[in-house]
Amino acid sequence: MNTNPSVISGKRVALMSLGCKVNAYETEAIRRMLEEKGAVIAEEDGNVDIYVINTCSVTGIADKKSRQSVHRAMKLDENALIVVTGCYAQAAGSSAFEGDDRVIVIGSNKKDEMIGAIETWFGEHRAASVVSDLFTDKKYMDLSIDGFNDKTRAFIKVEDGCDQFCTYCIIPYVRGRVRSRSCEDTLAEISGLAEKGYKEIVLTGIHLSSYGRDDYDKKAGFVHGPLLDLIKKAAAVPGIERVRLGSLEPRIITKEFVSELAGIKEFCPQFHLSLQNGCNSVLKRMNRHYTIEEYSGRVELIREVFDRPAITTDIIAGFPGETDEEFETSIANLEKIGFAKMHVFRYSKRKGTPAATMKDQVPPQVSAQRSDRLIELDKRMHAEYLKSFTGEKQQVLVERIRTENGVTIAKGLTTRYADVEAVVRGAVPEVNSLISVSCENVSAEGVLLGTVAEA
Repeated sequence: MNTNPSVISGKRVALMSLGCKVNAYETEAIRRMLEEKGAVIAEEDGNVDIYVINTCSVTGIADKKSRQSVHRAMKLDENALIVVTGCYAQAAGSSAFEGDDRVIVIGSNKKDEMIGAIETWFGEHRAASVVSDLFTDKKYMDLSIDGFNDKTRAFIKVEDGCDQFCTYCIIPYVRGRVRSRSCEDTLAEISGLAEKGYKEIVLTGIHLSSYGRDDYDKKAGFVHGPLLDLIKKAAAVPGIERVRLGSLEPRIITKEFVSELAGIKEFCPQFHLSLQNGCNSVLKRMNRHYTIEEYSGRVELIREVFDRPAITTDIIAGFPGETDEEFETSIANLEKIGFAKMHVFRYSKRKGTPAATMKDQVPPQVSAQRSDRLIELDKRMHAEYLKSFTGEKQQVLVERIRTENGVTIAKGLTTRYADVEAVVRGAVPEVNSLISVSCENVSAEGVLLGTVAEA
């Protein structure tokens, strides 16, 4: 419904989101703002009036994809307005597209001012880019959503920014310092999503473990109280049956925190604890603030409380100065921990970060070889983890239903974030319903296979 007609009303808009779940959330919020102004969201590229590209800058490849997306939009519609926002836009700045008066650059923390910038362009035919200094701009950007297109899980952004300054990471420079959303606003959004039928929510942020920390003395370290309180209140919202967390800082894991989570029946026992490397000397050069022994100890705390929790992580291959001996140490420690899933990335030099100027940059071919070994280890550990559930029944949130050779198959996720494909022999379940699946096997692609269990 067009609640506030403007020059945007009736304009066709194409949206593109690159990168993380936080970007996905913000793109949905942008969609909502545009629709409230009467814009028509285009399902396909071409023949549109406005392109909004929410960019990513976490790696060099992300930068390249962001630039390619902008240039592609320029070629598709020579008269369209191009709105470039997100982390790459923040890093590049408003000067990145000087000379092209149909490009507006909106910084990471200014997406809530996008509508005004677009209206200025259409009303006054001039670009009004908005990019702020994130080290002085401390506001939490006021965005909200009322749903996700074609999604059964709702990602809820509750925190922005990061104060950790890992030596390889550009994010603190393009997202700014830690800023938290109010618990009241978050719960109001969750309640609205629950009323629309969403059963699972995922609390996410740039550095989720820092949620609420901006209200505390920075010397206090990680305080899980605000996040834990939010999780409990979110789980208590009528209609919400699953609460999942985004990436966590390992140091937030304490016996108290994990025990409290175990008492929340809606909590999904999946912990994404970003590690980045399994060797202490490399972790120190990364400025990660913990040792592999401390990390392993946090994992054991989780496993003492939860049955087969999904421990997932991120690993960087080929960090500057990583020797063959350090890599072998890392591989051995990763295998010893035993992850349910590892997301492997090759090191990407980010201009302006300390790691970019470190000596002994690892040659690309060596990084590629190490990445391949890490990926093989991940596949093996992932298969071993999934096999532990064969012969058991698992609750699955149905995301898709398809028919293949006359057989109906329900696809979805368990509470531990395992992909499941189940043959349906009786009544076909609805998308977004919770079903019980008898798990029988694991596919070569790392999917639990089974049949829909009888009620």
